[in-house]
Amino acid sequence: MNTYESQGSRSSTAGADLQQAKKVTMAVYALQAASFVFGVTLIAAVILNYIKKEDVQGTWLASHFRWQIRTFWFGLLWGVIGGITLLLGVGFFILGVTTVWFIYRIVKGWLRLSEEKEMYLNN
Repeated sequence: MNTYESQGSRSSTAGADLQQAKKVTMAVYALQAASFVFGVTLIAAVILNYIKKEDVQGTWLASHFRWQIRTFWFGLLWGVIGGITLLLGVGFFILGVTTVWFIYRIVKGWLRLSEEKEMYLNN
């Protein structure tokens, strides 16, 4: 096998790996969305993020993983704060805003993934 064939083989393998990673990223968005019906899928989504995080390092998909992980942790934080403050009445507002924010993050991420664009790193 000559050098050109070897490089072509590596390139196609990298492309296949990237396509597989894109499918995993899409699955995480789907699991996050499904969490509105089946709450446990949100836990599965973040576990999948952490397991596969190393596979996307150095690719445009790494920003999606960061986006998804941050969506989970900030959503959890504000969900807990909203739950604690329910008795004060402000918790309903906090939970409502958190839900809208969570939906926004899933939709925005999924759309940028379908366009094969990375997420903004400062969000």
